[in-house]
Amino acid sequence: MSNAPVRKIIHIDMDAFYASVEQRDAPELRGRPVAVGYAAARGVVAAASYEARTFGVRSALPSVTALRRCPELVFVRPRFDVYKAVSQQIHAIFAEFTELIQPLSLDEAYLDVTANRRGIDTAWATAKHIRARILEETGLTASAGISYNKFLAKLASDQRKPNGQFAVTPEMGAAWVETLPVSRFHGVGPVTAAKMKRLGIETGADLRDKPLDFLRAHFGSAAEWYHAIARGLDERPVNPSRERKSSGSETTFDRDLTEPAEIEAGVLRMADDVWGWCDKAQAFGRTVTVKVKFADFRQITRSRSFATVVQTQEALRAASRELIGLVLPPEKGIRLVGVTVSNFEADTGPAEALPLFGAEDAA
Repeated sequence: MSNAPVRKIIHIDMDAFYASVEQRDAPELRGRPVAVGYAAARGVVAAASYEARTFGVRSALPSVTALRRCPELVFVRPRFDVYKAVSQQIHAIFAEFTELIQPLSLDEAYLDVTANRRGIDTAWATAKHIRARILEETGLTASAGISYNKFLAKLASDQRKPNGQFAVTPEMGAAWVETLPVSRFHGVGPVTAAKMKRLGIETGADLRDKPLDFLRAHFGSAAEWYHAIARGLDERPVNPSRERKSSGSETTFDRDLTEPAEIEAGVLRMADDVWGWCDKAQAFGRTVTVKVKFADFRQITRSRSFATVVQTQEALRAASRELIGLVLPPEKGIRLVGVTVSNFEADTGPAEALPLFGAEDAA
């Protein structure tokens, strides 16, 4: 058995982040079903408020379907510059409590608060302080999961959404996982969940009961991960230095395009979006990939790798133009294009250990 102290991990997840920012900034939207995205025929929902979610409106849902489910739905164009600025505020708050922060996206992150940087009694109380600071600073609510590993903390943050928190202690972890549907598990997507169901695996308990050899036979290299999480085990550390491996942007056209000039213009807009991130982050890659989705949903990519990183916006535009040129004129209409850059080249002293819970804490 390891003598290492039990880790205290918090997973913070903002509540309906994009939509909540829009409702915060436009009081007339509060209490109404809001979708961030475009109501165009080819549009999709980027985010939905909780009022919209009661109608079955979710992110990635086609806008036409969303409006059919909720005719009163209000579409708001995304303001990614605003979301990024708010995200920076939130991450600055995280830094008040720990240096071990692993962002997953603009609106969620893992925090390792095992070292008690602020002298707060427990990890549970720390999560409450963080959520209160976020509300005070941004006017937005966040939910939190607290546990002894990342897998359980992420599951726990969904348990009392919105604006709540839930903790999974070492004593309850394995038994709690057994009660959950495997479709909730990180790393089990819809396709895998359907495959597991065909194999008689619908809950954590079902997954735990399958021998490792059985899992290897059906799930290959993912078997060890499934075997571990079915027992509430996850040894992954919170990694604040995790490097981003790529930056990409894509767009779905309002209609299928066949004119080379229009298609190229769309690709160049995506290249400019990607360059904006690369320039701001000072992260540059050697490989440029252009993605194309045709009217029949068939998808292809074309890539080129360079000896050195792409260091200018014009160089990225030129590479993107060259790659889209390989499929022009198109054999059929094009509904989506995207550009991605990849192949990037780019301690405090000992502290008192922080308990997960105190006797005074209540879930």
